[in-house]
Amino acid sequence: MALLHRAELRPSKLELVAAWLPGRSWFQGAAADIARVASYRFDDPAGEVGIETFLVRAGAGPVYQVPLTYRGAPLDGAEAWLVGTCEHSVLGRRWVYDGCGDPVYAAALADAVLAGADQAREYFEVDGRREYRELSMAITVDGARPAEVPHVDSVDRVEDGDPTRIVAGPLELAVVRRLDDHVDQSGSRLTGSWEGQETPLTLAYATVR
Repeated sequence: MALLHRAELRPSKLELVAAWLPGRSWFQGAAADIARVASYRFDDPAGEVGIETFLVRAGAGPVYQVPLTYRGAPLDGAEAWLVGTCEHSVLGRRWVYDGCGDPVYAAALADAVLAGADQAREYFEVDGRREYRELSMAITVDGARPAEVPHVDSVDRVEDGDPTRIVAGPLELAVVRRLDDHVDQSGSRLTGSWEGQETPLTLAYATVR
């Protein structure tokens, strides 16, 4: 579950993404035209790190995938993956990272792709009860699953391309940045569909070496 706060963020998540995307080698488009298409979340079992993946489009261009993690303090050694900081009106300053460089995201993605963990449900607390927000997309998993998902507590290497490859011990994860029908992959894969995209597209895939 992901508890949401009715809060103001300055700058907003989309503003942070729009400022960061033009510096990526795999992005083509104009930052001013970036709009949200859909999003999905994973749970951090420790409840410390927010994990949210945005699908965005620049004008009439392709849909890009941007996983983000939100932290209450800087992540040691992850300066290269910092998207920016923002002020949350409830939680205070938040450090926002490209999830591909964050071991908490890598662990959550591995659980989704290799163990079939579902996306987190988002809810608000209203007068002591939960009000759930409607999911904006569906995610599914197919492919062979290992008997046991390797534990991830650190990231050994990240290759920032499309796909972006994350190596953590015996585990290799690949995050597709530009979503289309032409992705070569092996192992288990995570797919997604949303309004206007009824045919599931590959979001990520994983193999255990």
